Amino acid sequence: MKLNTALLTEVFRKEIALARSSVPLFLCPALARAPFRPPIRRYVPAQAKFLSTSTRRTIGADVPSQAPQDAESSPPSNPILSLPLACPGCGAPSQIVEPDEAGFYTLTRGGVRRFLGYQHGESAAEDQVFSSALENVPEDVREQLGVAELPASAPSTSPAPPAVPICDRCHNLIHHRTGVSIAHPSLDALEATLSESPHKRNHIFHVIDAADFPMSLIPNIQQHLSLAHIRSRNRRSKTHHYAHGREAAEMSFIITRSDLLAAKKEHVDTMMPVLQEILRDALGKSGHSVRLGKVRCVSAKRGWWTKDVKEAIWERGGGNWFVGQVNVGKSNLFEAVFPKGRGEDVNLDRVREEARKRALLDQARQDVSAESDAAEPLASYTPVIGAPEPYSQPEDFSDTDSLLPPPQQETKYPVMPVISELPGTTASPIRVPFGNGRGELVDLPGLERKTLEAYVKPENKLDLIMQTRLAPERIVVKPGSSVLLGGLVRITPTTPDQIFMIHPFVPLQPHLTSTEKAELIQTGQRETGIPTITDPSVYSKMASAGRFRLTTDVTRKYAGPLTRKDDVGLKPERLPFAMYATDILIAGCGWVEIVAQVRRRQLEAPQDAMFVPLGSVDDARLPEVEVFSPEGKGIGQRRSLSAWLVAGPKGLPVHRQRKRQRLSMRSVKARRAPGTVSGGSV
Repeated sequence: MKLNTALLTEVFRKEIALARSSVPLFLCPALARAPFRPPIRRYVPAQAKFLSTSTRRTIGADVPSQAPQDAESSPPSNPILSLPLACPGCGAPSQIVEPDEAGFYTLTRGGVRRFLGYQHGESAAEDQVFSSALENVPEDVREQLGVAELPASAPSTSPAPPAVPICDRCHNLIHHRTGVSIAHPSLDALEATLSESPHKRNHIFHVIDAADFPMSLIPNIQQHLSLAHIRSRNRRSKTHHYAHGREAAEMSFIITRSDLLAAKKEHVDTMMPVLQEILRDALGKSGHSVRLGKVRCVSAKRGWWTKDVKEAIWERGGGNWFVGQVNVGKSNLFEAVFPKGRGEDVNLDRVREEARKRALLDQARQDVSAESDAAEPLASYTPVIGAPEPYSQPEDFSDTDSLLPPPQQETKYPVMPVISELPGTTASPIRVPFGNGRGELVDLPGLERKTLEAYVKPENKLDLIMQTRLAPERIVVKPGSSVLLGGLVRITPTTPDQIFMIHPFVPLQPHLTSTEKAELIQTGQRETGIPTITDPSVYSKMASAGRFRLTTDVTRKYAGPLTRKDDVGLKPERLPFAMYATDILIAGCGWVEIVAQVRRRQLEAPQDAMFVPLGSVDDARLPEVEVFSPEGKGIGQRRSLSAWLVAGPKGLPVHRQRKRQRLSMRSVKARRAPGTVSGGSV
């Protein structure tokens, strides 16, 4: 029990004379001393108040402690050396020199003080002084003092250790949503970091964002990181590859934030064949001959497929590396798939076997030590239960030549990396071991991502990030009209006499207007009340990002009951019209689904051309649109996912038509009415 020392001071001053006259000195020698004074609570001042100019230049310099010392729990003499080696939130090395840089710790912050042991030592000292002063005082005197019962003694078990604190930058990101991005590494830097892995087996998870998939795919990552080749479809292809004298790291693809594609997991699973084909197109020529069975659509927010990834990480062990561009959801996925609390999983057969091995090892140590001094190599080895390979932390934590920082101290529930919308939150690799040395997860800093963030107002940068699933409305664009998205991106149809249907899956406000007005608004030449997030300095940099044709045939999906087998059951080739679509990608923001219906005879290639099959479609006659963006950047294209049919507004007619139609019960009720019989009235 912790008491208020300021309140007790007044009580002691009033009753000190009575206590001295009624209590013998040999029962309470402390009463013969000076009047009671509460312990002075001394706080550690800020860094600038007790560090000299020469000391600030060296992080490891000795700093005098300003906190009270306690016999049982005394704060460290050098608080700098007692801080964590690296911030568990961003991975930056701990320092107290540059307040504006990552990894800076303010020693006066509450969490830091508790970790260093200042507040715990002060409260323990107060309780100990108060208890020792009253334990020899008679009960009647304690009643006069207003303290009938002694404070509860401290529990026999030691208190739980305080949580490892995060740096000031991570603290501001979590509580104030303010911070500065960190310079992004290159692929060469990641390759050098991966080469220092202490594990024999390594696995790389290439994390890709579902919002603009596959624009966040790192091109040629297979060649840059010297990874094991993706296994081809040939059944005789090699399953293991070796590089630099050890087994090359394997790689699998994870599409994060898949809950942005649809509202249910079953709907996202139906998109997997199309997502695999899109990924094959993005991988280039070699993408059509490799196996993509390890592609997973994961949602850390909804928990879709995270359990399977977690079990795969636990069974594989070794080094598991998360590689990807910034703001693709690596840190969020890291927390969802990390095997927390797995030290509690106990296999009795394995425990007995390890106990038998340890008993034999101890006997061997005793036999060898009795004969010679050869027991020293055996003493340095301790078998780890269930570990596929021995894992040891580096002894030299001050190695400045190593690109890979030391791992954190293994706990069942460690501090996870900080999750923030700020690009470049992770400053250095974050290594978190698990399973009593079974393996570790490594969150690598994100690579640079080419987005439109630099062309947006500072207060609207977070508006570019799609955080929740959107259910957009259909916008019908007629000839001579265009669609503006937040005043930043403009979509203009170029096919004459063609009507387009646009479904914007972006967090930007869409606006339909004429092409002339849209061009003036985007370039800042026309004042309007339409909300825009474009920075005024970018108005003169608007350029065309290219023309994009609608190449995906979605006739079967959009035709409804005409092509459904349980209804009319017509083949799409027999219909007089065709539906074509495409997805226009906006880097780091989302996508826009564009659909158009055209007459089939307008798409047929001329029959007088040589080697042209009958009824083939001429790609040059497909509908197309032109997209304008700042400097023509941040725009891409992919096959259409037809997400509007799956993830569109609730009550969509397509969903209602799939249900079985309920028959009318009027005739049945009429036959069952009293006074009637089957076939007519009585």
